Amino acid sequence: MYSKRPFGLPRPTGRVATAVLSAAALVTGGLIAVAPSVAAATQGSSAQPANTQRLCAQPTKAGMMSCLALARTDVRHHLGISPAAAPSGYGPSDLQSAYALPSGAGSGATVAIVDAQDDPNAESDLATYRSQYGLPACTTANGCFKKVDQNGGTNYPTADSGWAGEISLDVDMVSAVCPQCHILLVEANTASMADLGTAVNRAVTMGAKYVSNSYGGSEDSTDPSSDASYFNHPGVAITVSSGDSGYGVEYPAASQYVTAVGGTSLSRASNSRGWSESVWGTSSGGQGAGSGCSAYDPKPSWQKDTGCSNRTVADVSAVADPATGLAVYDSYQATGWNVYGGTSASSPIIAGVYALAGTPTANTDPASYPYAHTGSLNDVTSGANGSCSPSYLCTAGAGYDGPTGLGTPNGTAAFTGGTSTGNTVSVTNPGNQSTQVNTAVSLQIHATDSDSGQTLTYSATGLPAGLSINSSTGLISGTPTAAGSSNVTVTAKDSTNASGSTSFTWTVSTSGGTCTPTQLLGNPGFETGSAAPWSATAGVIDNSSGEAAHSGSWKAWLDGYGTTHTDTLSQTVSIPAGCHATLTYYLHIDTQETTTSTAYDKLTVTAGSTTLASYSNLNKNTGFSQKSFDLSSFAGQTVTLKFNGTEDSSLATSFVIDDTALNVS
Repeated sequence: MYSKRPFGLPRPTGRVATAVLSAAALVTGGLIAVAPSVAAATQGSSAQPANTQRLCAQPTKAGMMSCLALARTDVRHHLGISPAAAPSGYGPSDLQSAYALPSGAGSGATVAIVDAQDDPNAESDLATYRSQYGLPACTTANGCFKKVDQNGGTNYPTADSGWAGEISLDVDMVSAVCPQCHILLVEANTASMADLGTAVNRAVTMGAKYVSNSYGGSEDSTDPSSDASYFNHPGVAITVSSGDSGYGVEYPAASQYVTAVGGTSLSRASNSRGWSESVWGTSSGGQGAGSGCSAYDPKPSWQKDTGCSNRTVADVSAVADPATGLAVYDSYQATGWNVYGGTSASSPIIAGVYALAGTPTANTDPASYPYAHTGSLNDVTSGANGSCSPSYLCTAGAGYDGPTGLGTPNGTAAFTGGTSTGNTVSVTNPGNQSTQVNTAVSLQIHATDSDSGQTLTYSATGLPAGLSINSSTGLISGTPTAAGSSNVTVTAKDSTNASGSTSFTWTVSTSGGTCTPTQLLGNPGFETGSAAPWSATAGVIDNSSGEAAHSGSWKAWLDGYGTTHTDTLSQTVSIPAGCHATLTYYLHIDTQETTTSTAYDKLTVTAGSTTLASYSNLNKNTGFSQKSFDLSSFAGQTVTLKFNGTEDSSLATSFVIDDTALNVS
């Protein structure tokens, strides 16, 4: 990377020294690696969210575990298939849309669910869930579903209503995320760590490469021994819920060998993703996703945060807030359809994502995979699950934080092993689509493969009636026949079964205004050599060799000075009424920062008062990547599009923008 002018002096060591000193002081004071009794005192009460109930009582003695499922008490239950309307709570298409997951991957992969006690209705309830959502049958008869005791037999333990609800949640979430996966349910005799650990070993012995554990209990000094006995399985992705009591660490989420899964609140949003997420919890603590610094487990080599000398929880996250909860069918603990939450939901979701990503590499630690692919996750930057120091252990921010780890899935790339093995397929998001009934449409989907010699095959789910995708070219065409809104997921796959997906909303209306397709931005590629009609700070429009343009010779280069600096680039444009509008641009981020956890230099993209995206030195990339945002909500308005780059006192970060476009149709 080149700076626009010489970099400033090396970053002062005071910032790092202060952080180290603070961490040392906290360890000395017992606030980072705290004993269980101290942890309980600093975590606040174990109050659960309003209108919910825990399915399992909290453990009363060491070595016992509790399931981490929460049931909504304000949802009316009903039995059987609901043909008229979908049950309350998010279903498979919602999770696949929110996390850009392919629905056709994972065929034949076995995801193991480890729980305690028995659910006599597990298979029949699973059949109802899958039938409701049109998923393929998963039964003992067709070899998709298997239930065993912790010894691999059929001497099932005593049934328990709380754990039965947990089992329903777990098998339904694996079904939602990976409909093609097989499910192995291993039921431990009791909720002791010894029996549950034995069940984990049984699952691995029976060939499962993905094992979900939705339970937890207090840390104790025997945890490292349990690590060695139950969780040290190289080449197997083992996921564990981080807890439901807010800031504070539970075991086995603290195990150095597992992927600890935190929790988020997931909501629909009018952004390019169509969804937004924040930490599940509140700054007052006592409920929400668990997080913090382990008292006993050592830090795995792939964790690089500096505020905790031991294992930090969590690694990644997914939806867990009961208020934005999941539809689950349970006829044993409940009377049919219910809405469940808790990190008991997020653990099997992530286990399913690992299965979609493919078999883990032999003799590797799948828990390390997301740390090698941080750019392939949705970074969760808002919310908290308590009060703590250092604050990142309980408060979300750019990059790594305790409650949500590195973020939530954005496709499956973050859950694959290695950095140079296997192909990578990327599908460009075309933005949300708006069309009219009985009006022909044509939308070209673009995808790239890291192996340029591969031929891609395209598929799509959720297309409006009357539309189809050409499997060879990726062209979506046809004439929509009915009004409505659909969540569309397009997947491109190569001959090695490497795949990539993107999701967007397609709205078909009965009537609307007319719009002449055009591109609205002036000087979109900056090739005039001057800013106009853009407004830009001095030096932003650039054709030097320090940073390459995406095309042509000129580009907009914000920051890159290695000193405190702010650069801006903006243009005001009028979007005609009745138009669908999509903003796109190519972005390259080049940095001298070496941190993997702190955002020192930032770029914010806004449309009027609406923030479209935020980037930082943590989002550095090789070459350019195209970004896309739906601005249809601004139709009929004049709006200012602005890029605002800020840089701190040293170590340069360059934000390079090129080939912008605001297309209307």
